[in-house]
Amino acid sequence: MKKDILLVDGYNIIGAWAELRELKRLKLAEARDRLIEQMAEYRAFKGWRVIVVFDAYLVPGIEHKQRNSNVEVIFTRENETADERIEKLVTELSGRRVQVHVATSDRTEQWLIFGQGALRISARELEIELQEIDRIITEKVKKIQEDRPISKIQLSQEVTEIFEKWRRGNR
Repeated sequence: MKKDILLVDGYNIIGAWAELRELKRLKLAEARDRLIEQMAEYRAFKGWRVIVVFDAYLVPGIEHKQRNSNVEVIFTRENETADERIEKLVTELSGRRVQVHVATSDRTEQWLIFGQGALRISARELEIELQEIDRIITEKVKKIQEDRPISKIQLSQEVTEIFEKWRRGNR
């Protein structure tokens, strides 16, 4: 069984999705956070390892890696583009038991990673897939709420939100 990994060209996706473009216009950090939040939903639903790569030119300094909601986030080194880092990651992560997918609408990048054995997902395809995942999750939650017996223990909204975060793996 193959393990799937999704590499996301962060700023390319932000520039391609209307919601994130609007957030970027107001505040770049909010657009990044929203993308990471959506990728956490994707990861939780699909079970794939997700790595979001952001160019350093918009966040100058040394390379920085972090983990946010079980999504790996990489800010490249100062003179390294996200495309260059994604190409390196495709080479490092590819193997017989690993299928790497790259989310970008950069045509040149798509051809380069395709040549290395990775599969491409356009920004639009990823957005459509996320909308479908959101629809499925909403339906499941609605069904669970309809089928769930009423609890005899009243939980505050705060406690309910904490339990929901635990359920999603965000401690």
